[in-house]
Amino acid sequence: TSLPPLMADVGVIGMVPEQWSSLWQPRHHVLRRLAAFFNVVWLNPAPGWRQIGWSRRSPPDEPPDAGWAIDDAPPYLPTVHRPAWLRTLLRRTRIRRARRRLLNQGARYVVLYLWRPGFADALEIPHDFSVYHIDDDYAFDGARVGLNELEAATIRRVDQVIIHSPRLMELKGWLNPRTANVPNGVDYAACSTPAPEPADLAAIPHPRIGYAGWVKPQLDWALLDAIAAQCPEMSFVFVGQNKPLEQLAEEPAYRALNRRPNVFFLGVKTSDELTAYPQHFDVCAMPYRVDPYTDCIYPLKLHEYLASGRPVVGTPIRSLESFRGAVMLARSPDEWRDALLRSLAPEANAEPQRLSRQRIAREHEWWRLTGQIAELIARGVDHPGAERIRDRVAACIHE
Repeated sequence: TSLPPLMADVGVIGMVPEQWSSLWQPRHHVLRRLAAFFNVVWLNPAPGWRQIGWSRRSPPDEPPDAGWAIDDAPPYLPTVHRPAWLRTLLRRTRIRRARRRLLNQGARYVVLYLWRPGFADALEIPHDFSVYHIDDDYAFDGARVGLNELEAATIRRVDQVIIHSPRLMELKGWLNPRTANVPNGVDYAACSTPAPEPADLAAIPHPRIGYAGWVKPQLDWALLDAIAAQCPEMSFVFVGQNKPLEQLAEEPAYRALNRRPNVFFLGVKTSDELTAYPQHFDVCAMPYRVDPYTDCIYPLKLHEYLASGRPVVGTPIRSLESFRGAVMLARSPDEWRDALLRSLAPEANAEPQRLSRQRIAREHEWWRLTGQIAELIARGVDHPGAERIRDRVAACIHE
């Protein structure tokens, strides 16, 4: 947004696990939009001391904007892992530096916004409010989910917890009474406004069954290979970066799928580029494995798919169960073939069905969800500007 921050006397330090980039995750969407309400600093993780001088800095084309800044670590504040006391000292010095920056800009309130439990030592720095945002189970393990001691202590200690999925609310939401469920959202205008067909998609035959997002081990590759074998008349398209490539390369079903003539991998795209692809799929797919880990996720692509208006088929992970009317759920290859055929039928693509899917997506517009977080922060520091947040949200949506 081109609007100045609504409450410029509130400064937010975003403590994030990776450098700012064009591949947006929920933290990119939330922190970037919070800059419409507060002064926000995205704290790029410091490179290790061996990487100083050649590590990637913040993107030069990231436009300057009132309320928004990306902070790169100076060479004298690298990341070190040992000894522990030095690691903590360097990180806290970095946070104090960001805090001084906000205070010099006129901040009267400083908010620490944590995106990993490992940043809990930042809570030793003087601040007025703290948020811990949980958008994954950080064990990243299909067989083991839940709380570890560090995360439990972080949840208890912060002033506000944000959790994105129903299963994680059950596992972790009981520890702190100031816990709010805020799901992942969508840039509705970007995903619903008609876009030209991407050039690398144009030659791929219809019907196209498409997946747009991180290409990762949590997808059910054996299921996908079986579906592609059963449906040779359909094109299966994967758009996005492989993560991690080495682990995928060891997956036999992934390798088998790569060899099928009706399967296409189009590679990494920026988040802006990615929005066009679902509009030109015939069916959007969320073929996750069903396990304790995937039951904790809330796919970022869910509302991006729905915003396109296209039919959606997914496996019955926990967060998709709530959208059973808008998303067809299927488990076995036979169930998937049946769901795909029904999704390709005229009834599933009629105007009322398309508008119904888009209505759900519009309710999950990122501006609305970030506005809820901004209200929690503003009320947490007892700021009178909290009463004006909903008007700012409306202005940002229609800007």
